[in-house]
Amino acid sequence: MKIGIVCYPTYGGSGVVATELGLGLAKKGHQIHFITYGRPARLQSFQENIFYHEVNAEDYPLFEYPPYDTALASKLVDVVKYEGLDLLHVHYAIPHAAVAYMAKKILLADGKYIPVVTTLHGTDITLVGNNKSFAPVVSFSINKSDGVTAVSESLRKQTFDNFAIKKEIRVISNFIDFDRFKKVNKDHFKKAIAPNGEKILVHVSNFRKVKRVEDVIYVFEKVLKKIPSKLLLIGDGPERRKLEDLCRQIGLCDEIRFLGKQDAVEELLSVADLFIMPSANESFGLAALEAMACEVPVISSNAGGIPEVNIHGKTGYLSDIGDIASMAKYAIKILEDEDVLAEFRKNALEQAEKFDIKYVLPQYEKYYEYILETAVY
Repeated sequence: MKIGIVCYPTYGGSGVVATELGLGLAKKGHQIHFITYGRPARLQSFQENIFYHEVNAEDYPLFEYPPYDTALASKLVDVVKYEGLDLLHVHYAIPHAAVAYMAKKILLADGKYIPVVTTLHGTDITLVGNNKSFAPVVSFSINKSDGVTAVSESLRKQTFDNFAIKKEIRVISNFIDFDRFKKVNKDHFKKAIAPNGEKILVHVSNFRKVKRVEDVIYVFEKVLKKIPSKLLLIGDGPERRKLEDLCRQIGLCDEIRFLGKQDAVEELLSVADLFIMPSANESFGLAALEAMACEVPVISSNAGGIPEVNIHGKTGYLSDIGDIASMAKYAIKILEDEDVLAEFRKNALEQAEKFDIKYVLPQYEKYYEYILETAVY
């Protein structure tokens, strides 16, 4: 199949999943065309069967902002027409599904039909979509897609609860590529970070308010009183300055490292003892799954789809959003006993293996085939 993939080319979960999906499909012989405004973060080298088409939204004196939607629609029409695509897979309802519908109608006027599959990742439903001004567009875009998937049962339910959806939504979960995410020997990293054998706690995110990264710091503060530890904060975003100030205020700058965005995050996860995810909302919890694949147990909130990934009392523990005391108690419970930690590590890996990309890719292939067979012109 020739498949066009539209996504945000960022470090966020949707961009990562879309890129890894495309790479995996390309390895299986499908021709994949990424159509975005920037090269996806995990698409950094030449890959067979991978093509990249950049969307350029030029400035016009008439518009306060560059007309990205129009530029994307035009690019989609061009790529579908001249590359002979069989299907478009767009990630995020707005603007991508809405723009894909426009492109589909333009192509139909030229006698070319292109089915559109939309994958919902979370923010388009739980944050952006809940804005009443966007609701009609979200509902319309989903209902006009030829196929719709969601990355968790929780997100599927939220979509039906919040919007007037008449379309079937199929759950195809996020996944992990074990060729990349697996525990490797990085003892030299560990000695550099924790020279006296301290435990290493890790958090990875885009540092937005919804991630509640300040809770990570407060949990770490409580853990540190009981267990010698270090905290690695990986990623960047709007909350970083505030978090750095918080570390200075509570006097933990020597124990906490801000590492910024990292391409090889799996190498840092390989030296971690515990992963902290206190988010106020997560449609799935991909960062937690990546940690578990590297044999790192997870302390998390019970928000959204996280309980579908992190199993309470087995791969880690779940707490209510904002319950710092509970999260710290569970973290200490795992870290203070090496046998307990070893058991949680084993369980985390076993759970992560259920989300191996080799099980998920065939689900997408079968869904594409189904859509191509059943789409109504």
